[in-house]
Amino acid sequence: MHERDTAETADPTATDDGLSRHEQKERTRQALLDAALELTDEHGFAGISLRQVTRRAGVVPTAFYRHFASMEELGLALVDQSFDTLRGMLREARQDPRTYKDVIAASAAIIAIQVRSHRSHFAFVARERFGGVPAVRRRIRDELRLYVSELAVDLRTFPHLETWRSEDVLTASRLFVNIMVSTAEQIIESPDRPEVLEQIETEARRQMRLIVLGYAGWRSDETLR
Repeated sequence: MHERDTAETADPTATDDGLSRHEQKERTRQALLDAALELTDEHGFAGISLRQVTRRAGVVPTAFYRHFASMEELGLALVDQSFDTLRGMLREARQDPRTYKDVIAASAAIIAIQVRSHRSHFAFVARERFGGVPAVRRRIRDELRLYVSELAVDLRTFPHLETWRSEDVLTASRLFVNIMVSTAEQIIESPDRPEVLEQIETEARRQMRLIVLGYAGWRSDETLR
């Protein structure tokens, strides 16, 4: 792959391949993100360098700084992109009529499909939430916390939960998210065989069923005192 400096073109509004300057800039930015994601899968984000990323993306190192101020900023952009995928999973769950008829089976199936379709993003989050770059770890933690809050809004619509205190709904949401993350990690680390995936889905359904069975009988700490 030949390295290129995408900033230098004769036409100020279009590049040689017919793309606008904005489109070319976005394509190069995405190429850098994709290259970093591939390399991270091989070495972990802390183990890759700017030169490795630009070489894999096919651009000169100086072009990197037109898109990111540092490798840390690139890592944060990868976190944001990965959580866009996670939020897509939540949106799909909202739109799936099965979710409200059979929340357990539908949720387990959606997790399995999304993780297999977007393995690199889920693998990045799973790996880097315990990785060696503090800023990336913190952003993942913050995004997971936000994801818990967003899911809690949806849980409010389920039977029994509409009368719960906010902190109790957040606890239920956090349990669901923990199962989602754990299930995603198992899928990523396991061989891509139907029987293995079915076993992982079955275990996820069992864990979520335990949470749902506790909904009707749950009382907040204040009530139990």
